[in-house]
Order: sequence, then structure tokens, then C-alpha cells
Amino acid sequence: MAVFLFLILIAVVLGLIGIVADGLGYLLVIGIALLTADVAFFTARWVRRSRDRAIR
Repeated sequence: MAVFLFLILIAVVLGLIGIVADGLGYLLVIGIALLTADVAFFTARWVRRSRDRAIR
């Protein structure tokens, strides 16, 4: 969970730098890609974990 939150923080910081700094739009794209990959990884892990704990 700590790694997930750390990657979210990095994505937000990169996005903010990409928006504020002129000519660094690629950082915004990298931030969005990192955020998307992080959320997809967390969702896949959460779904897999919920399937392992079947109701008995």
C-alpha cells in the first residue's frame, strides 16, 4: 500500500511540474501514464485478492 501511495504522489508531482513548467509537457504525459499503470496494477491485485477469499 505504501508503494501505491508513493507512486500516486510521484505521478501528481510530475503532472504538476508538467503543467507549470513551460516546455515540459512530456512530464505531464509521464505522470498520467504512471498514474494509469499504478491504478490498473492496484485494481488487478485487489480483484485477485478478493477472488482468493471465497465465501464459505
